[in-house]
Amino acid sequence: MRRLRGVFVACVAGACVLGALVLVRAVSARMQQPETKTQTPADVKKGQSMSKRASGAFEVKLTPKDQGAGAPVGGMTIDKEFHGDLTGTSKGQMLMASSSSVKNSAGYVAIEKVTGTLHGRRGTFYLQHSGTMTRGAGELTITVIPDSGTDQLVGLTGRMNIIIADGKHSYEFDYTLPDAP
Repeated sequence: MRRLRGVFVACVAGACVLGALVLVRAVSARMQQPETKTQTPADVKKGQSMSKRASGAFEVKLTPKDQGAGAPVGGMTIDKEFHGDLTGTSKGQMLMASSSSVKNSAGYVAIEKVTGTLHGRRGTFYLQHSGTMTRGAGELTITVIPDSGTDQLVGLTGRMNIIIADGKHSYEFDYTLPDAP
C-alpha cells in the first residue's frame, strides 16, 4: 500500500457525523518502492504483456449522497475527467465512515468505471479504492478490478497513484496490458 497524507472532512447528516477522504497527497512512490522497469517492444514476444506507466492530470467532482439521519456510513458519487496518457471519464460511488471518538481516523471504499483511451487503446475498466486514515496517517490502494477491461483493454491489470499538489490532481498509473494482436 502506498502511504498518503489526507484531509478528512466531517459531514453532518442529522445526528450522524460522516468522514470523507476528499484530498489525498502521495508521498513519492519512487522513494517508497523500487523503480519499475518498463519493457520495450523488443523485450516482449507476441501475445505477452508489457508493463507501462501512464500519467496525467484529472478533475474530480465529489457529490454527497443523502444517507438520512442515523445512517451508519456516508456516501458520495464520483465524476472524473482524465487527461494525458489516459483520456476519458469515470463515474463511481464511495462509502466512508469516521471515528466518533478519535480525530483523523476514518476509512473509505470506492469503485469507479473508467471509459476512455489508455496510450491509444480504447475501452473500459473498473478501479477499486481502499483508503484508511489512522490518527492522520493515511494509506490508499487503487487497483484495477481483475478481468474488468473491455475492447482493447481486455487483460488490463495495474495500480493507480493519486497526487495532489498546489490544489491540482494528477495520477501515475502503472499497468500491464497484453500486446495488441
